Amino acid sequence: MSFMERLDRETQDGRNYLLSSPIIGRCLGGDISMQDYVAFLAQAYHHVKHTVPLLMAVGARLPEDKEWLREAVANYIEEELGHQEWILNDIAACGLDKEEVRRSEPASATELMVAYAYDMVNRVNPLGFFGMVHVLEGTSVSTADRAADAIMSALKLPPGAFSYLRSHGALDVEHVQFFASLMERIVDPDDQQQIIQSARMFYRLYADIFRTLPSTVALAA
Repeated sequence: MSFMERLDRETQDGRNYLLSSPIIGRCLGGDISMQDYVAFLAQAYHHVKHTVPLLMAVGARLPEDKEWLREAVANYIEEELGHQEWILNDIAACGLDKEEVRRSEPASATELMVAYAYDMVNRVNPLGFFGMVHVLEGTSVSTADRAADAIMSALKLPPGAFSYLRSHGALDVEHVQFFASLMERIVDPDDQQQIIQSARMFYRLYADIFRTLPSTVALAA
């Protein structure tokens, strides 16, 4: 069994917990409100804006024998630059004030996931960050396009309100394949176990964001 197959198998319970979040089921069934979608985007903004700083921290803390991985991290950084602005532009396309979201505070669940990510990178093992990559990218590829289609149909929003979801949908499959190729080069058992354990935790933390999204969001433009 390859490490990627093991990673998928040993984190399946966490994946099921995330995908069973009630709001995901409602969304895919077309039962979604503008408040729900904007709440999701707002929390996405509050964790996505940390992706590049986290990747920079990972690259800085990798040992010399992981130089090949540092190069991959540099590639990730280039691809992830500015994604938080895409989210804010999606919010504006929904008719809301994106600057109000920029100034807002993250929900507790979002703050906890971001804090865990920084702690993992800076205190435990920088490779643990790839558990977060596994959760966010793998989940997005399987659900993002379906969610965007359902939300667009339910809320009659323009295509310009879905740049973030679309960018993480089926078109991102190549990104996931790249991630899998990196994981196959992780051979140290301790590093492998750390990635698995952090992925389990990130599934739980990410699910908690969905399960605690605010029920009301100010919709004033």
